[in-house]
Amino acid sequence: MNSNKIGVLAKHVFLCRYAWRELCTKHVLGRRYMTFAKCKPIRFSQCTSKLSTAFAVLPARTLSLTACMFKRKNHNTDNSSLEKEEVENDEAEIEELFQQQIPTGIGEEEHRVFIVHPDVKWGSRKQYLTTAALQMEEAVGLVNTLYNWSVADKIILSTKTPEKRRIFGKGNFQTLTEKIRATPGVTAVFVNVERFSPSSEKELQEAWGVKVLDRYSLVLHIFRCNARTKEAKLQISLAEIPLLRSRLRNEVANLDQQGGGSRYIMGSGETLYEMQQRLLKERELKIRSALERLRRKRHLLRSQRKHRDFPIVSVMGYTNCVFVSKGKTTLIKALTGDAGLQPKDQLFATLDVTVHAGQLPSHMTVLYIDTIGFLSQLPHQLIDSFSATLEDVTHSDLLIHVRDISHPETVNQKVNVLNVLKNLQIPERLLNSIIEVHNKIDLIEGYEVSDPEVIPISALKQHGLELLKEKIEEAVVKYTGKQTMTLKVQLNSPQLAWLYKEATVQAVDNVGDDCTANVKVIISQAAYGRYRKLFQVT
Repeated sequence: MNSNKIGVLAKHVFLCRYAWRELCTKHVLGRRYMTFAKCKPIRFSQCTSKLSTAFAVLPARTLSLTACMFKRKNHNTDNSSLEKEEVENDEAEIEELFQQQIPTGIGEEEHRVFIVHPDVKWGSRKQYLTTAALQMEEAVGLVNTLYNWSVADKIILSTKTPEKRRIFGKGNFQTLTEKIRATPGVTAVFVNVERFSPSSEKELQEAWGVKVLDRYSLVLHIFRCNARTKEAKLQISLAEIPLLRSRLRNEVANLDQQGGGSRYIMGSGETLYEMQQRLLKERELKIRSALERLRRKRHLLRSQRKHRDFPIVSVMGYTNCVFVSKGKTTLIKALTGDAGLQPKDQLFATLDVTVHAGQLPSHMTVLYIDTIGFLSQLPHQLIDSFSATLEDVTHSDLLIHVRDISHPETVNQKVNVLNVLKNLQIPERLLNSIIEVHNKIDLIEGYEVSDPEVIPISALKQHGLELLKEKIEEAVVKYTGKQTMTLKVQLNSPQLAWLYKEATVQAVDNVGDDCTANVKVIISQAAYGRYRKLFQVT
C-alpha cells in the first residue's frame, strides 16, 4: 500500500476514535464511570492493551458506584450533581465536535494570500450595484481581518465563464497561474467567489499548488476564530459539514483513481466512502440535537422577556470590513447609555446576539438586540446554519436597519441586508415595520434626507438620537398593540405599584382627598386584562 493510501486510511481510522466515547456517553453507568474514574475515552489510535484494560476496569467501577448511589439519602444533592455533570458533558461534547476535523485545513499559522477577483462581464452573476474595485477592497478587508494574515498580491481578471471549473478562459487562467507561481511566499489563494464546486476546488489546487479558498470557507474560518460560546461553535460545526462532504468526495475520487476506492472495510459491507458519509451524517445529527437543546433554552428566555411585556427591537446592518464596522453597536450604546458596550473595528467580532435595555421618552423600557452583521455573496446554507442565532430577529417587535450612508456601496449593502431578511423568512409585519437609519451623516457635507421615513443620525456624535427614540416609541405602540390610557387608581391599594411593574407609567395627576389619582400609562392589552381581573375594574 503506497503512502497516499495510508494517509487517507489514517483519516478514516481517526474518525472512528469516537466509538468508545459513544459507548460511555449513551449509557448512564458509562457516564458515571467517565466522571468518577476521571478517565478520558480511549482512542483507537492508542494501544489495544489500554482499551482492554479499560473494559476490564469498567464493571468493578460501575458496580461499586451503583451500590454507593443506592445508599445516598440526599437526593437533592445528587440531582444537582447530575445536572452539573450533564452540563460538563455537554460542554465537553460541543468542544469535541468543534475541534474535530477542521475542514478548511488552514490552521492557525501565518498566511500570505494571493487574492483573485473574477470580474463577470454579463449574465446572472454580474454585480450591477457595485464595482470590481470595491469588491476587491472588501476581499482585502476579509483577509486582513485574520491575525497573522497578509495580502501577498491581488489581481482583477475579467471572465465570461464564471460557472466553469477554472472560472476563467484558457488565456487568462494561464496568465493567472504564472503570476501566482512568480509571487514569492504565497501560501494560499483566495478567489472572491461565493462557493467552489468540489471538482473546481480540486483542479485549482492542483494547478496552483497551494490551498484555495472561496468566500464561504474564508468567512467560515473567520467565524471559527471568533467563536466563544457553545451556540456559536455548534453553528460553525454545522456550517462546516458541506465542506467536509466536498473534501470526502475529492478523497474518494483519488482512491478510485488508485484502484482502492471500492474496497470494503473489515468485511463490514461498507466502502470507505459509505462509512465516511455515515459518520458525517451521525455528526450532523448530533450537532443538530445539541443546537435544538440550546434553542429550547433560548426560547424559554424569550418567553420570559415576552411575559414582562418588554418590546424587542433588533438592530441590524451590513458588516463592513473596509471602513469602520461598528455602527450597530455604537448606536445601541448611544441609545442605552451602556458604558460596558465596547464597539470593535473587527469583522464578526461576535457571532451571538446580545440584549441591552434602554428607555424611550415615555420611560418605556425596550430591549435592543445587537445581531451579527450581514455580508454579500454568502450561500443560503451558511445563513441557515446560523438560524438559531438569527431566530431572535424573527421574534422581534421592530427592526432597525442601520446604513453607513458614507460608504460608496451603501445602496448595494441595503439590497444585501434585505435579501438576507427575506431568506430568513422574516414575517411580513416585521418587514413592514423596518425603521431605516442613515448613520455617519456628519461625514457628508450638506447631507439631506429625501425620504421622510428615514432618520438621519450620527451615533458617534449622538446627533438625531431623540428623533430616533420618538420614532421607535411611535412604532412600538403601533406594532405591539400597546395603548395609552388614563386610569383612575386607588392610592391606598397596590394598584399603582402593580402598574409601575407591569406597564409604563407616564404621569400621576389630580391626587384627590378620596385617595385616588389619574394615572396615564402605556399598557398592553394582555396586561390591561390582568389589571381589570386582579383589581375588579370595570
